[in-house]
This record gives sequence, structure tokens and C-alpha cells, in this order.
Amino acid sequence: MDTGAKPPEMKIAIIAITGNGAAIGKKLLDSLDCAELHVSARYGSENDPFVRLFEPTALKELLYSLWNKVGGFVFIMSTGIVVRLIAPLLKSKAVDPAVTVIDDQGNFAISLLSGHLGGANELAERCALITGARAVITTATDAAGLPSFDMLAKESGWGISDFSKVKILNSLLLDDLEIAVVDNSGLTRKYFQGRGRLSFHDTFKQATESMAEGFLFVTNRHLPSESVPQNTLILRPRNLVLGIGCNRGTPAEEIEEFVALQMHQLHLCPESLHSIATAEAKHDEAGLIAYAKKVGLPLKFYSSAQLNQVVFPTPPSQHALDAIGAAGVAEPAAILASEGGSLLLKKVKTANVTLAVAQLEQRQEVQS
Repeated sequence: MDTGAKPPEMKIAIIAITGNGAAIGKKLLDSLDCAELHVSARYGSENDPFVRLFEPTALKELLYSLWNKVGGFVFIMSTGIVVRLIAPLLKSKAVDPAVTVIDDQGNFAISLLSGHLGGANELAERCALITGARAVITTATDAAGLPSFDMLAKESGWGISDFSKVKILNSLLLDDLEIAVVDNSGLTRKYFQGRGRLSFHDTFKQATESMAEGFLFVTNRHLPSESVPQNTLILRPRNLVLGIGCNRGTPAEEIEEFVALQMHQLHLCPESLHSIATAEAKHDEAGLIAYAKKVGLPLKFYSSAQLNQVVFPTPPSQHALDAIGAAGVAEPAAILASEGGSLLLKKVKTANVTLAVAQLEQRQEVQS
């Protein structure tokens, strides 16, 4: 059993302030999943259950109420109005929602904000397809017909260690300067498909000794700052599985402290954690559930029969056999959740917690 629900599709708020905009908004509402349409009360009907009305003077208040609740906006109005409205709310490309603007006549669908990571470029193209408008995409790599490193990260499901380095590497890509890559998954090579001056290396040492102007390291390992060259972007594959067993009533803080210690000793980054795996008998273990919630990881539960089908390196645990009828928890659960991946840490334990760490095999496909 897996308590980690699949991520929901991005919720989209469509906002129109004119009659023609309302008509365009309804067309979008019929075709976009997870969308809601907000129309100025001057041009909407209270009898339409699919349209939410707002007072013409309350546009700013509406935007502020929705900003942190939706993943994307489609404003059917002028870009000038939108820029002035959203400016005080902007934080960074890591958290800002996608913003697309369509003019009142439906001629253009403009990706205005968070084109890559937020998905505004894709949203603008979808809106253009639905309405017959022309998509306007101005991000530099897209305009040049090149992939981008932020989209590589997004489509691969990787974390970005330092967003400022994305801009640097994208600029080097546009300037046709060499970028040395270390990525054992092969996804970067597949994504770029020969575009850009990327050189691929097996080790960080080989890459740093090259004459490259920039570096891309895809790794779940912590790299000492003194060993990382300037202009290095580190992407974090989310491929580490924690196999955890614990005694009844173990507090979340004790689990967290032990996991943090072991991750530090292994030089593994928490940003690369994918999930937590344990025994079905722990489905109501308050401390473990609280820890998973705190770190934002899904919990995967396996029956004793499933755990006993796995071959794992340490001897059977008499305690686990007596308690739940399984020969082990941490190691077999980690192996199952990593889909047969390799153990980076064999079982270690304290008085109350057992832990194993496995690396999920990278099998996903990315498209450029």
C-alpha cells in the first residue's frame, strides 16, 4: 500500500474582465482540466453554475486570494494590467505560479511568468490551441530552439540546488560555450540530443579538469563547496528510499535525528529523498507518519509476506519475526520501494529505530 498520492494536475484560474474575455474564458473552461473561471459581474450570470463572479472593483482582492492556491493563471486582459497586479506578489521562479495572458480579442496567448518551471509556456500553447490564438513564448532557450536546464530538471523530476546557476548555464548554452556534464542516468544526454556544446564525463574529477566554462552535476551526493567549480549547477535526482522500522511509540524527532545522522555520514543529500518504506504493521505508527509528513515524503507499506519474499543481506531479525512475522523490515522494504535498487546503507539501528537506504533505479523517460 502506498499513501503517497500522485501529484494533482495544476489548478488553473481563468480571469476575465470583459464580455469578449468571458466568452474566451468559457471556451478555455470547457477544455482545460482543473480550471475555474472568474468573470466580472458586469458580464456574467448568477445562473451559470460554472462561472464565479467578482465585483469589477475587486480584481486585486480576487488575485490576492488565489495567488497561493492555484498553480497557474490565465488573464484575459492587457499585459499592462496583469504586470501591475502581480508585481507585488512575485518571489522567485521556484515558487511563482504560471501566468499566461490572452488579449481581449483572442489573438495572442502570452507566456508572461514562470515559463519553464511554472509551466506558463506549456499553458500558453494549450490556450492557443484551444482558442486559435498565437502562442507567444519569449524564454531565450525556446526562442533559440534549444533545451534548457530548468526544463531538464522539471521533466526528470529532479531538484535544483541553486536556481541562480540555472540562469548561468542557460546563458552558456546560448553562447555556445562548453558545459561539462556528469550524469550517470544518461537522461541529460537523451534530453539534449546533441544540441548545445555539452561534453559528458564519468567522474567529477574528469569534468573539473576539462576546459569547460560551466558544469552540470546530477547527483544525490553532497559535494564539498571547495571541490565544486564556479558556474556549477547541481541537480538532485529524487532516487533515495528510506527503509524504516521502529518500536511502537517512537517519536518523530528520534527518527528524524537518526536519519539525518546517517545521511550526513553517507554524504547523501536530503533533497534526493524519494519515499519512505516500512511494514504494513506500521500503518498507524504516529511518529513515523509525523516524520514522513514533516519531510514531505510518501509512505509505502508492505505486508510481511511481501517483505519475506525479498533477499536481503543481514541475518533475519528475531524481534521482527516475533512482532509481525517478517524476517526484516528496513532492508526488504527499502529494496521493494526502490524496485530492486541497490542498498547504499545496510541496516543500522538504535534502541528504537532501524534504517536502510536504497537507491531507486532511474528508468523514467524525458522528452525535449
